[in-house]
Amino acid sequence: MHNEKMTTDSFPFGASYASMEKEETLGQIAAKDLRKVEIFKKYGLDFCCGGKQTVKEACAKKGLDLARIESELLMVDENPVTRPLPYNDWTPDFLCDFIVNTHHRYVSKTLPDLLGYANKVSNAHGERHPELLRINQLVQEINAEMTAHMMKEEKILFPFIKQLFLATENHQPLQAAHFGTVQNPVAMMESEHEEVGEKLAEIRSLTNQFSLPEGACGSYSVLYRLLEEFEEDLHLHVHLENNILFPKAIKLEKEIFSDK
Repeated sequence: MHNEKMTTDSFPFGASYASMEKEETLGQIAAKDLRKVEIFKKYGLDFCCGGKQTVKEACAKKGLDLARIESELLMVDENPVTRPLPYNDWTPDFLCDFIVNTHHRYVSKTLPDLLGYANKVSNAHGERHPELLRINQLVQEINAEMTAHMMKEEKILFPFIKQLFLATENHQPLQAAHFGTVQNPVAMMESEHEEVGEKLAEIRSLTNQFSLPEGACGSYSVLYRLLEEFEEDLHLHVHLENNILFPKAIKLEKEIFSDK
């Protein structure tokens, strides 16, 4: 198959990246090409919880140079395409299992360590660095929220999404859910994603982008590393749900009911 590399010459004279993709949100762009996420992250553009904004809207909101970001996004288009995991091509049932086995398991494994180090470092250094007291509180809140959140997804939402997929594939009737349309739990999950995302953004601000103070001990360093890794994983975790899995589920449900 002949692959044509997209260059700036591929665009009509005077057209911009934003105008060519004006209908696409940050989340949709990230779903198509995960390489562009690095640019969004570089400029603090939220492609997860804030993924329903266009590039133009997100830049205007943060006072960023739209032309500069458009140019960098175009450079990604010009580079040879690597072979990232094809998340957008996966079926909803496989995607559910991947999220649980990869991201949910990571969260469950990491949260106890985060709790332990946040408490330990707060007790040892909180007097000199009062921001650690707030970080400890935020980590405890994130632990409680994520534990309950993942249980709701694993016990209720994801099994229903799998039923939607099987009903569509096998042309079987769909058993009614107690929550009504799938859009109801999806809206709740997205709201909870936003709440946790805001807490992690506050932690990033409190730590000055995870910059260790002079003379920080080993536990201090481990805490900041864990927090940064946790945020990094959560961004992809939420992206897979908000921008890929949930739209697939909503589309499947609409297809089922449109056939009736």
